Amino acid sequence: MSNLYQRKLPLAGIDTSGMTTRELGELAREILDEGIHGICFSPYLPHQSPGDIIEAGQVEQRLELIRPWVKWIRSFSCTDGNELIPALAASKGLKTMVGVWLSDDHELNERELANGIAVAQAGHASILAVGNEVLLRGDLTEDELLDYLSRAKAAVPDVPVGYVDAYFEFVDHPRITAACDVLLANCYPFWEGCPAPYALLYMKDMYRRVARAAGGKRVIVSETGWPTIGKATGGAEPSYENALKYFIDTCRWAHEDEIEMFYFSAFDEPWKVAAEGDVGAYWGLLDKDGKPKYW
Repeated sequence: MSNLYQRKLPLAGIDTSGMTTRELGELAREILDEGIHGICFSPYLPHQSPGDIIEAGQVEQRLELIRPWVKWIRSFSCTDGNELIPALAASKGLKTMVGVWLSDDHELNERELANGIAVAQAGHASILAVGNEVLLRGDLTEDELLDYLSRAKAAVPDVPVGYVDAYFEFVDHPRITAACDVLLANCYPFWEGCPAPYALLYMKDMYRRVARAAGGKRVIVSETGWPTIGKATGGAEPSYENALKYFIDTCRWAHEDEIEMFYFSAFDEPWKVAAEGDVGAYWGLLDKDGKPKYW
């Protein structure tokens, strides 16, 4: 175990109160050099957005930027070239939580599911994540989602199959919770307006709520993060300092409590401005061009 994790630090996180932004960035880099569990990975280039075709070369180039820091990546789709990601990640020694993107487009859903199953049957999915926040968005009914989960589980019985959604959806939808092999919980204190000094405590409570609903099943934090730029949400303020402190605190907690966590995200994503406003574009550890933001 490195010196980083042997330090005697407060229960709520590393005491970063006296650190400059530069010092925080250096500590974040130290954590990354030690290695974190996983990161959310979309390989879109700055001029691209979902629906554009992804080429193998750009996937490999972007994977290489984050490969030294992580054991796992999480992908979000299995169409338009995203289905190439898991095999390319495996070639670099990385495991993948393979995302099957579901929406209200049932024809596209069938292609997503078929490709996700093919990736898993080829041995490149360590976890198959069928659907992301479709209940939160209202894109599918509970019964429709259960059908997709059932078909995936039948097709790849040796691969854990789960569903990704906001942590409270697993409390509110016990049939979905029961159908999942693993619960994949998105936990965002920022989006619930939690001020940065209390974000880690709130994050822990989110996780505990899912764990109680899980009944002993494996629970993974499938997304969490903090933006650097943009409009505040309630008391949650985007800034480089707040983002760094949140990254440091959550990584420390995940290490100490042996929580599997996928940090959001690898890169800034300009295309998200359309859906989430300016704040949506600035969640990456690297900027849109693949350059480190914090050091």
